[in-house]
Order: sequence, then C-alpha cells, then structure tokens
Amino acid sequence: MSYWYVYQLKSLKVDDKHYTGITQDLKKRIKKHNAGDVPHTSKSRPWKIEIAIAFRDEQKARAFETYLKSHSGRAFAKKHF
Repeated sequence: MSYWYVYQLKSLKVDDKHYTGITQDLKKRIKKHNAGDVPHTSKSRPWKIEIAIAFRDEQKARAFETYLKSHSGRAFAKKHF
C-alpha cells in the first residue's frame, strides 16, 4: 500500500518562509526542492521538513493540503506546527 504525504517545509535561508505540498515519495521530493528543481521553492533553499502527515487516501490528502494552503489552514499550521 502506498501513502500520500502532505508536508510543510521551512526555509533555512528566509525567516518565516514555508511551503506546503503533497507527494508519494517524501525523500525524493525534498531532494528536488533542495536541488532547485522546483521553481516555486528554488530561491529560498535549503529547506527542511517541518512536518509530514501520511494518508492512505489520496483525496483526503489533497483536501488536507488544500486546507493548509487556505487562510485558516495557514493559521492552524502556524499555531500547531
């Protein structure tokens, strides 16, 4: 069984800069972020994983990622992560 990971990265270069994403291969994805292969995050690298949550259901993972990218989701993440 494969898992979907919703993750939040924290920039080690830019204070208070975060990125939220989704993947099935967390190790490969963080390597891509830190190699500069992801245009949206390339200028703020290096990155570290702040939190990653595994889901068995892709739809639930995508819904949670969407929530974390919303205004209330960002406030939730800032308070709890």
